[in-house]
Amino acid sequence: MKHWVIYAIISACFAGFTSVIAKQGLVGISAELGLMIRTLFVCGFILVFAFFSSTSMDFKALQKVNYIWLGLSALTTAGSWIFYYKALKLGDVATVALIDKGSVVIAILLAWWLLKEAITWRIACGSLLILAGIVVISKK
Repeated sequence: MKHWVIYAIISACFAGFTSVIAKQGLVGISAELGLMIRTLFVCGFILVFAFFSSTSMDFKALQKVNYIWLGLSALTTAGSWIFYYKALKLGDVATVALIDKGSVVIAILLAWWLLKEAITWRIACGSLLILAGIVVISKK
């Protein structure tokens, strides 16, 4: 199995735990306060990880375009987290997490449009199944 597949599976496992743990962490506080505390922890963990990482951090390789795209990525991440925490505070974890995973379909469409990545029959069918799952689970 390729390394990136293993990393993606590990990421999915962490993400699954994250939603449930975050919901518990929001008990008695606002979504905004919870998100701020979580983000501070994330920042600390990432700094420690980067410090001890075996990969080289060649700051000289950074170009203006890297800052622009990574800055935009940070902006969209912040927007995603803000609204995810607001939804998590008010809704059920399973429903909020599934609707959030609809981002997969958006990512596929954006990758096709902007990065010219192919949408195969397999990817189209999977996307439709994700959308169907969102509809089924989010209906009361």
